Amino acid sequence: MSLVDLPLLPLGKGRDLDAERGVECPGDLPAASDPDLVARARAAKEALGDRVFVLGHHYQRDEVIQFADVTGDSFKLARDAAARPDAEFIVFCGVHFMAESADILTAPSQQVVLPDLAAGCSMADMARLRQVEDAWDAMADAGIQDSVVPVTYMNSSADIKAFCGRNGGVVCTSSNADVALEWAFAQKPDAQGDGQGGAKVLFLPDQHLGRNTAVLQMGIALDECVVWDPLQPGGGLTAEELRDARMILWKGHCSVHGRFSEDVVDELRAQHPGINILVHPECKHEVVLKADLVGSTEFIIKTIEAAEPGTVWAIGTELNLVKRLADAHPDKTIVFLDRNVCYCSTMNRIDLPHLVWALENLVAGTVVNQIVVDPETEADALVALQRMLDLPGKSHRD
Repeated sequence: MSLVDLPLLPLGKGRDLDAERGVECPGDLPAASDPDLVARARAAKEALGDRVFVLGHHYQRDEVIQFADVTGDSFKLARDAAARPDAEFIVFCGVHFMAESADILTAPSQQVVLPDLAAGCSMADMARLRQVEDAWDAMADAGIQDSVVPVTYMNSSADIKAFCGRNGGVVCTSSNADVALEWAFAQKPDAQGDGQGGAKVLFLPDQHLGRNTAVLQMGIALDECVVWDPLQPGGGLTAEELRDARMILWKGHCSVHGRFSEDVVDELRAQHPGINILVHPECKHEVVLKADLVGSTEFIIKTIEAAEPGTVWAIGTELNLVKRLADAHPDKTIVFLDRNVCYCSTMNRIDLPHLVWALENLVAGTVVNQIVVDPETEADALVALQRMLDLPGKSHRD
């Protein structure tokens, strides 16, 4: 798979304290499921027929992806679910916030199932509603709340999306974050006379996507971006720092994309001058600055599909997808942009035993692990999602 001689640490045997997460890898994935489980999944899916629609996120393991009716990223899959109103059951092989979005966007008669309720998202969990409400109150105390527009990444809980809906904000994806920011800055009176509306943005919950979009696509100065730390009094910021900022970035990150480091990029370039570095905008700003191409998961897939045979690529995104791309494109050399090889531990909680259990229960007439967003939260979250759908220009793939 690799022509690049990086000192990869054995799965579960190494520790990289310089990485943002700074913890040991949990180890390799379990061995492939036995043929009996594969047969049972196939039989249950056939028995349900058009009553079930299975969604598979790109970061899922192969043994699960093979049973997905469609694959994609979080918002694409939620929209695909909404486009299948005849399916009684939506089985979402992803993580909790994705299943919430599917429940918001699908009809009340449809039931969304998450095969393992422990499949969460560490990034989404870094922004809790009470913390965000406390930050909002602090911005009022600093006299800036009326100038702040909240923008939340799709990778957030339903109640954070609802907070944005209630407070004049919007949802964005990694593909249209720049368009969402343009919209947000245009929402307030142009007090500065600079065409930017005088607005500030509170960007939730991923500081890296917010910073990379603001600085590299919007031309906002790096020193106009401050980080709100919910674990510090006043977010760790003074009222003056809040007043001077244009981007107030929540201190959150993806535990996978936060691992990639600029020194690995330097090593790869030294060893292979022609290598292409392709990363997701959830990576740290320093890594993104050193990359050749930056874009969403769909952008990464399409870039590799269009790449010339014989080219060499190092990709900074979740390992399941990188391995799948390498297997699908043997005419190219594709490697993982990390020494310490880790999967997304929460995404990989959706395994074939859980999927079989969920499908067989549906066959038996029992709906397990249904994800239900309460009506008030759903209504407010839908406001923020609809604002995103109404944004001009770009498609809304994740």
